[in-house]
Amino acid sequence: MHDYHAHSAYSDGEQLHRMLDAAADAGLDGVGFADHCSLTRDPHWREQRARYARTFDLTYERRRTAIEALRADRDIAVHDAVEVDYEPGADDRIGAFLADADFDYAVGSVHYVLGHTVFAFEDFSTPDTPDPDAVVDAYYDAVVSLLEAELFEVAAHLDVIEAHPQLAGRRTKEQVRRVADAAAASRTVPEINAKRLLREDGPDLHPTGALRTALSDRGVSFTVGTDAHGPEAYDGRARELERFCEDAGIDPVAPTDLAA
Repeated sequence: MHDYHAHSAYSDGEQLHRMLDAAADAGLDGVGFADHCSLTRDPHWREQRARYARTFDLTYERRRTAIEALRADRDIAVHDAVEVDYEPGADDRIGAFLADADFDYAVGSVHYVLGHTVFAFEDFSTPDTPDPDAVVDAYYDAVVSLLEAELFEVAAHLDVIEAHPQLAGRRTKEQVRRVADAAAASRTVPEINAKRLLREDGPDLHPTGALRTALSDRGVSFTVGTDAHGPEAYDGRARELERFCEDAGIDPVAPTDLAA
């Protein structure tokens, strides 16, 4: 099995060689490094890019050189990818960057809505915090836009908002339907994301519950990603992800094939 969603020290992960050694020890055949990148023009989020390690557009060529060197002395396959923060209205800017950078494949994700990262919303009782249902609406609207944009081979953790303790369970049947319909009509493939597998602070896998069922009912294909940020994340995560796919009858799609 290949892990198509991992991070390195070029964003908020660990050194490439340490990640690869851990992935090989976990029995993986390949790793796709999809480091974080934001191309936002929002003044607040632009100011936060460095804090949240979203400046990969400035360093991807350096990592590419490192990956080429690692490919020469590793048996494990290494994929050169990117995870871009998707924002509705930024399609042209994102598309131009991806065309110029020419990654093996691109992962799109929604982390940022209504002026903040999703997990920055904590105390919904304060006057300057939006209604929690408005945050959920904005999040799923952005996910639908991401799928409709068809800029990416992979859509990461389609419902990561379900890991937010105050926002989980607020999505509606209509939101589930819209996301599932958009995925069924899109070339972009959602991933089974193991970021919170074996942890107590969120759901085991994304997408969760009704959304995963709705996607499967529509015949949507999946790829897979551990979303590993450190070598320790491979301890059990890759094995359990592979077991889940076997039990669910999922044959993961290779995003490198979609980009070909």
